[in-house]
Amino acid sequence: MARAILIVLDGLGVGGAPDAAAYGDEGSDTLANMAAAVGGLQVPNLASLGLGNLHAIAGVAPAARPRAGYGRLVEVSAGKDSTTGHWELMGVVTEHPFPTYPNGFPPDLLAEFTRLTGYGVIGNKAASGTAIIEELGDEHRATRKLIVYTSADSVFQIAAHDEVCDIEELYRVCQIARDLLQPPHQVSRVIARPFTGPSGAYARTTQRHDYSVEPPKELLLPALQRAGVRVESIGKIYDLYAGLGIDRTHASRNNAEGMARLDEVYAAADDGTLILLNLVDFDMLWGHRNDPQGMRRGLEEFDRWLGGFLTRLRAGDLLLMTADHGNDPTTPTTDHSREMVPLLACLGAVDRGVDLGTLEGFMDVAATFADFFGAPPPRRGHSFLARLGDRGAA
Repeated sequence: MARAILIVLDGLGVGGAPDAAAYGDEGSDTLANMAAAVGGLQVPNLASLGLGNLHAIAGVAPAARPRAGYGRLVEVSAGKDSTTGHWELMGVVTEHPFPTYPNGFPPDLLAEFTRLTGYGVIGNKAASGTAIIEELGDEHRATRKLIVYTSADSVFQIAAHDEVCDIEELYRVCQIARDLLQPPHQVSRVIARPFTGPSGAYARTTQRHDYSVEPPKELLLPALQRAGVRVESIGKIYDLYAGLGIDRTHASRNNAEGMARLDEVYAAADDGTLILLNLVDFDMLWGHRNDPQGMRRGLEEFDRWLGGFLTRLRAGDLLLMTADHGNDPTTPTTDHSREMVPLLACLGAVDRGVDLGTLEGFMDVAATFADFFGAPPPRRGHSFLARLGDRGAA
């Protein structure tokens, strides 16, 4: 067995999914709309792999001879958040959406939260994270009540200034919330949102932590472990899978650290290793804040890093790049969008492109990794490994 890598470019969708209207996301197209808003992208390495072949993106011309498999994935799970997207990438289809709270959480639920934690609550509405700490930060510090808020996603977010809660105390409170939020209020994630700074200049820190629901047993990662595969994760991947099926995790606070950790982990990886990386800034910093210029800079920085990484990709190793949902920074909303996501698939030393088309279900990624490592396939999904070229020749 060789090595395999999955890079999730968090939030970089490529146009509305067939059911986008049902989610209120008609017209969302993260990459194309962002590129048009900034006057085009300069991403020659992604273009050479086939990014412009799978979708029309300003500044990204279709390659005459793409160097990778290219296509699009259509999510079949109910929802459009990071949890459902990442679970489906590892073979789990979420049939019923996690609960959302556009009008805030029920009073009796928050009363129990207060009883268990000892903290009162302010906020309790759907809001942008940066906006709500600006709005309520002073009251929070004066009253020592926690800022609890949500979004269009299934999340229970707790923001606290480091003068009110140090990071361990905030994590303790979040774990209590995670244990409390059982069906019918089993949100997909409880998120610690620490912030710091003086009034008028509050800033979120990099010590965010997600507390996810544990994935169902059909998740691919434990099956890979049973087949002798070592699984390493970088960034928020570990949190999204609640650690299930992961041998070792590596902290990463931003895209730059994530790419640096991947360089290190890949260089040291033995045969039979799967490395999972989430690059969160596309979603957290630029999608949720409607910042197309920031997203452009981030994607161009990733492209420069990718050019060097591709030269180090060893013969026979597999690199897949995709996303987990959309987050169009040009729309009025700051929420995720129900979009198709790009798929670029590189098999080391096989320099031949193939149009993978539009694939029904993120589970095809899981099926391809299972095929690559000779592990039992997930219950749903189809491998596209054979379409990428001859691994033996590589």
